Amino acid sequence: MVFEEILGHLLKRFQRFMGQTIRKIEKLATFILLIFVVFSCITTKSVIIEIPQPSGKELPANIQSLTLVNRTINDKYQNFNTNSLQKIFYINEFDFDTVIYDLQAVDTSLKVLGELLFESGRYDFVIPENRFLEFQKNSFMTREMPWSEVKEICKTYNTDAVLSLDHFSTRIATKYDKESYFSPNNNGFSSAYTAQMMIYYEALFRIYDPLQKKILVREFLRDTLYWKEADISSRNLFENFTPVKQGLSEAGIAISLDFSDKIGTVWREERRNYFQKGNAKFTQANFFAELGEWENAMALWKESVENTNSKSLKSKAQFNIAVAYELEGDLTQAISWALISYNTMYRPATYEYLEILKKRKSELKKLTK
Repeated sequence: MVFEEILGHLLKRFQRFMGQTIRKIEKLATFILLIFVVFSCITTKSVIIEIPQPSGKELPANIQSLTLVNRTINDKYQNFNTNSLQKIFYINEFDFDTVIYDLQAVDTSLKVLGELLFESGRYDFVIPENRFLEFQKNSFMTREMPWSEVKEICKTYNTDAVLSLDHFSTRIATKYDKESYFSPNNNGFSSAYTAQMMIYYEALFRIYDPLQKKILVREFLRDTLYWKEADISSRNLFENFTPVKQGLSEAGIAISLDFSDKIGTVWREERRNYFQKGNAKFTQANFFAELGEWENAMALWKESVENTNSKSLKSKAQFNIAVAYELEGDLTQAISWALISYNTMYRPATYEYLEILKKRKSELKKLTK
């Protein structure tokens, strides 16, 4: 009897457990079904748009092209070999603090800056083959370029202004050590080798306008790049650690990024939604929209506008056309089609989009002043 009672008790517990499990499974299945229904009902798709913004020290509108030159190179500079430079620090047991005059680092800064300014969509640039100019220097900095030289450079390369790197300095401090740390796996303390590298950099840029005989921008930059790694093997540590030569090039790039943000157009990302579901034309248009071929998508949405009597469908197509025009860079047409969509059928999304477009048009006016 005792065995039968125990068995009966266990059977009841098992039944309760199975009942709870089945209910949990049913809830999970319902939740999954709800997610599927929600996502299958999504009628819009988002696309990222990049919007230009003026930087804090953007040049006047009449300055569209720049000649980039370097007025820092002297006899101290040399193009260090990667391994030779690394060896200098190894000889000093990677515990060294020194100023390095690396030709590649300073030239990398100028070349990368040109590309960044061009990619911003705001400036054209020329970097002459003979870009390392003679200069005079006081106790601390390169003296300002004579205006006769500025005028001659702009005339020779047919540019509006001269952008000159008039000071460049990199100081490197490295440290190598052995540290103890607690290892949970060994339940005790272990040792690891650590390496640190800091590159302190400084740069001075000047932009010379030959017509006004005025320095438009005088920007002094100073910052630090920092690397730190650890490994239980000293050999593995330095196999993976950033070489000094590479660190110097990265410092040159960092300087370029810093300065391009000062005078170049800054781009911010925003999302735009467009309607996916409608009719067969919408399905075809979606294919082109996915490829970024907005003119082809627009043509199909315009066909939908002409061939439907549904206000809802027509207003969706008109809304999509507005988005396509914005992505193609035509804000006037974008606003026009958004207004048509708004008048065809009111949607909160259309009203919000019109407000966004009006704000963008106001920003564009400021940008082109």
